[in-house]
Amino acid sequence: MNDLVGISELRSEFTRFMMAYKFGLDEVTTKINILKDEFGYAHEYNPIEHVTSRLKSPESIVRKAIRKEAPVTFDGIRKTLLDIAGVRITCSFISDAYEISDMLTRQRDVNVVDVKDYIAHPKPNGYKSLHVIVEIPVFMSDRVENVFVEIQIRTIAMDFWASLEHKIFYKYDREVPESILAELRAAAATAHELDVKMERLHDAVTELDVSVEDDAHRTDDAQPQPVPRDVLETLAAWRIDRTR
Repeated sequence: MNDLVGISELRSEFTRFMMAYKFGLDEVTTKINILKDEFGYAHEYNPIEHVTSRLKSPESIVRKAIRKEAPVTFDGIRKTLLDIAGVRITCSFISDAYEISDMLTRQRDVNVVDVKDYIAHPKPNGYKSLHVIVEIPVFMSDRVENVFVEIQIRTIAMDFWASLEHKIFYKYDREVPESILAELRAAAATAHELDVKMERLHDAVTELDVSVEDDAHRTDDAQPQPVPRDVLETLAAWRIDRTR
């Protein structure tokens, strides 16, 4: 009976532990979505293409803690595993990755813990992405808890390559033939060339000052709608009357 009570208490404590990370994920995702929506209305170009998030499973958390030889306690896990909560941002161009990172990390309640720039310094296998570990406060009913969240920012080409690499490693149970690894590295180089060319084209179009409506970033009816001209004229007239 005591064992059952102990297991029940642990389950409750683990759920409470994970909820803090879920709320931390919500906080960061909200910040990103605000930036995405604001760019959609205030600028002609939106650098944020897609946003996904995930929480590690309890099994993977414990396995990683054991692998890193960390104490398998909530405090030990909290201090050692900084990627329990993760957000992935897919952007159009390489420069977008750094701009998005700057916009997020400049916010006052976001504390940057670690940055790994795999775009400037790719992994040996060709992997590229900008990884930023941040710490943010989560305000709950009875406490404030600081939570670590890993933010990965990469271009569409980088994301496509990473997805393919993951599928290949899964298919071969991580024992991938060297010939395929070489092809993956070559594909990573090709993806980088595509990123550079596409950004060069984008810059050229931007210099022409051509306004292009981006269907990918249209918003639904729950979002603020374009302001009709008659409304603007009414506001302008009211403003003129107030200044007389």
